[in-house]
Amino acid sequence: MTQRLVAIFVALPLTLALFAAALFVPLPYATYMPGPTINVLGEVNGSETVSVRGAKTYRDDGELRMTTVSVSPVGDRLSLVGLMRAWFDPHDAVYPYDFVHPKDVSAEQDQQQGAVDMVTSQDLAIANALTALGYQVKPTLQVAYVDPDTPADGALKVRDTLLELNGQKITGAQMLVKGIRATPAGDSITLTILRNGKKRTVTVKPKDSDGVPRVGFTPGRGFTYPFQVAVNIDPNIGGPSAGLMFALAIYDTLTPGSLTGGGDVAGTGTIDVNGKVGPIGGIQQKIAGAEADGVQLFLVPPDDCKEALEVDDGSPRLVKAPTFESALESVQTWADDHDATLPSCGDGSRTTAGAAS
Repeated sequence: MTQRLVAIFVALPLTLALFAAALFVPLPYATYMPGPTINVLGEVNGSETVSVRGAKTYRDDGELRMTTVSVSPVGDRLSLVGLMRAWFDPHDAVYPYDFVHPKDVSAEQDQQQGAVDMVTSQDLAIANALTALGYQVKPTLQVAYVDPDTPADGALKVRDTLLELNGQKITGAQMLVKGIRATPAGDSITLTILRNGKKRTVTVKPKDSDGVPRVGFTPGRGFTYPFQVAVNIDPNIGGPSAGLMFALAIYDTLTPGSLTGGGDVAGTGTIDVNGKVGPIGGIQQKIAGAEADGVQLFLVPPDDCKEALEVDDGSPRLVKAPTFESALESVQTWADDHDATLPSCGDGSRTTAGAAS
């Protein structure tokens, strides 16, 4: 046997081993994949997703589906095998890992922000739906998140309305935070809150954290309503992108007849206090998830239209939704006539069914 053959036989196993290892070395990439869609007009574990107390509700046919994206978890970097699989899957998207999971944001912080965004989106949705129905809503400051294992844990609950701090009316988040941080070491604070329509007082002793007194909750924008409305969603789902679909579902629940005419409608988009629909992430994956569930109409935020059109194959039909009012009108028009002209994501302002959109 020649020296060359000996070298080949020695090197070949090592080369194959290195190649095999390279296939599974973590790479700095993460993925977006289609997540499940959820009918907000349906039930979760036997309870209505949209629950109302103090007003008449109407449970009709049809579906209004919020859409989700499955994001690769923090710390989970793609291997070469995973990267190639995602790259060639038309429904998945590959992004730099640091874009999806910024270095300065921990998994706990990401989860907390997602929970705060979800609570805020639900409250803004309720406010928009009730305002459209002629009810008056008033802005308030409320508890948006309670940190586990902190002084606030057990004393405060998400959506407690914050009224007074140590007997003084709370005028805003800045005043509240400033007052808590001014608490002398060892002293407690007294918060007057409104919970389930009843006033109560809770006493909490701030805990020192890096030299700053902290109670362990995040304040956020809330509203007072003429009756109780709640959206019950799996707490593991976070973010603000279901605001538009929540608003439509609440409106439908409080009005007779099926908003969708018995059809299946999905969509996405944040919503602000004035009803403006904002952009979200993963629009292509959300459309793919909706298509897999047989959705017929999909509401798209204007800023996401360009990306949505890149995967538009006519099913589901894409409709631009710049505002809650516009989305509501589009769904009502479509319910009466599936071939009706509706706002388009394309160059033209409106489109008909079957036309390029």
